[in-house]
Amino acid sequence: MRTTRVPATRPSLVSRRSLSRRPSAGRWFSEIGWRHLVGVLAVAYAGFPLVYVVSASLADGGTLTGSNDLFASVSGANYAALGGTRFWTWMGNTLVVAVATGVGTVLMGAAAAYAFSRFRFSGRRMGLTALLVIQMFPQMLAFVAIFLLLISLGNVVPGLGLDSKLSLICVYLGGALGVNTFLMYGFFNTVPREIDEAAKIDGASHAQIYWTIVLRLTAPILAVVGLLSFISTFGEFIIARVLLQSEESWTLAVGLYGWVSSLQEANWGLFTAGAVVSAVPVLALFLFLQKYIVGGLTAGSVKG
Repeated sequence: MRTTRVPATRPSLVSRRSLSRRPSAGRWFSEIGWRHLVGVLAVAYAGFPLVYVVSASLADGGTLTGSNDLFASVSGANYAALGGTRFWTWMGNTLVVAVATGVGTVLMGAAAAYAFSRFRFSGRRMGLTALLVIQMFPQMLAFVAIFLLLISLGNVVPGLGLDSKLSLICVYLGGALGVNTFLMYGFFNTVPREIDEAAKIDGASHAQIYWTIVLRLTAPILAVVGLLSFISTFGEFIIARVLLQSEESWTLAVGLYGWVSSLQEANWGLFTAGAVVSAVPVLALFLFLQKYIVGGLTAGSVKG
């Protein structure tokens, strides 16, 4: 009776080569490791101010110098004290202004970008150039003219005068076009025109094509423009400080500055607590729109 001899298993040639090609520690650091080191340093550099602000908001002293020892004292007194101030009124004003400005910016920019992308009319190229040139000048350069204009306009229409959230929203929307239109215009050009022609054959109008097809395919850029507009409006200070006169109408940027504008009476504890709370809406909106930005890049893309 014959017995078959099973050969002993040996490491394959591929595994031997892979083991022999394993880079040394110095080579790994020179090729890949230094990137990890730079990433850790960047995260530490960006995260330390956030940790310091949170530590200052939990300190009892109300000063920044007393918060040098991180989390030496932990107390929620500063957060509880926010209820006795106008902080939540400022928060509501800021959310109203930021949301209205973000939605208006998306609607206005998308409509303008669709017109420039799909229609051919006289003055089209000049209009795009004019939008680009106008955006070279910051909106804050015109705050004196805006201030005088709202004074005169308030005598006729009180709701659009000074100390009005509606007037502040209109001023912000006045600068909504420009860069946003160019961003959307470039993205709208990536949507093939054959889709519009196919929809027209099925009897769809320009409005139906715009609302039901184009806007869905351009969801990523709409989310980006809305997010950027919300963030910029949420933290804007100069125009809001000039136009809003009473404390009841202030936004968060103006109200929080009022707590630390006086060096002798500055309350940094309330300021840092308010800063931490005010960061929550921006973070929540970013996390909510992130899936549309990332997922929409593949779900809404169409090969031309």
